[in-house]
Amino acid sequence: MDDRRADVAVVGGGIVGLAFAWEAARRGRSVVVFDRTPVPQGASVRNFGMVWPIGQPPGPDHARALRSRERWLELRDRAGVWAAECGSLHLAHGPDEDAVLREFADKAPAAGVECTYLPAAEAAGRFPAVNPGGLRGALHSPAELAVNPPAAVARLQQFLAEAHGVTLRLGAAVVGVDMPRVRAAGGEVWRADRVFVCGGADFETLFPEVFAAAGVRRCKLQMMKTRPQPGGWRVGPHLAGGLTLCHYKAFELCRSLPALKARVAAELPEYVRYGIHVMASQNDRGEVVIGDSHEYDADISPFDKAEIDDLVLAYLRKMARLPDWAVAARWHGVYAKHPDEPIVYAEPQPGCVVAAAPGGAGMTLSFGFARDWWDAT
Repeated sequence: MDDRRADVAVVGGGIVGLAFAWEAARRGRSVVVFDRTPVPQGASVRNFGMVWPIGQPPGPDHARALRSRERWLELRDRAGVWAAECGSLHLAHGPDEDAVLREFADKAPAAGVECTYLPAAEAAGRFPAVNPGGLRGALHSPAELAVNPPAAVARLQQFLAEAHGVTLRLGAAVVGVDMPRVRAAGGEVWRADRVFVCGGADFETLFPEVFAAAGVRRCKLQMMKTRPQPGGWRVGPHLAGGLTLCHYKAFELCRSLPALKARVAAELPEYVRYGIHVMASQNDRGEVVIGDSHEYDADISPFDKAEIDDLVLAYLRKMARLPDWAVAARWHGVYAKHPDEPIVYAEPQPGCVVAAAPGGAGMTLSFGFARDWWDAT
């Protein structure tokens, strides 16, 4: 069988791989995308569906998130991908949480982050999903988007094929890369000038030495979703609370943050133990997606913990009011994360680039990473 030919081959049909494929296609390259499963099943479809600029540190990462946001809105307009401009709301119930929100609202706009502090009464009045009990204040941001990950990733694959002529080899696992040749299971071989390996931590299979040197960790999260809320009821913005302030690096510009982290460690050790920070979003079906937790490496088990789900729901009930709390589905995902870098790049062979481990921010940053990489070449 003769080798087939493309300018660019992408290994991994999740959001990172599709982002790099789209940027290549936009620049006139012929592209083939490989994925080992016929339909999306990995971390790209096991998340909230939050495009989350507010969590990215002011500066290059936040700007990259806004560029990704532009791409999502383009997909909405060109491909019919559901992408709601919902914004986000961080809710403060303790004085230390409120102090962080006030400080962030004071400092972040000068660094290019659009956000506003809202008194408790205004937040509860504007957003009916907010539980007013014990609420001290809120931080509102208009930048965040909601997408439905399984539908969005599947539609993006189709859009690349239809609008850009990208060849999709779904259900074709890549078993070897020896530039310029890419070998798939079953003997299929392609030649490409550039190969991107974007399969998360699975790049360990192709390049174990590179993986070992990269410092990548695996992170497991547990999530759940409700049934569609009755009568078309909508949450409105993505919801987050004090635990989320401790999780995202954006809030590290606040001098008031260490006091909050110390109090959380002392009063909520079980949340710290499981890396829980509680957020909620709502998809186009009306389901409220709830999570999540963070367990790493040797602590990862194939068996989910009911205790984690209980802790998440108990915390969310203090933050939010839902008409229907019935949980319709529970799942977990595992993604790759570097302790310090926002994404891992490596070049194990000339012309072959590993681009992996956006650390749980793939929906937020992937389009920006891909655009930046191609702009720099």
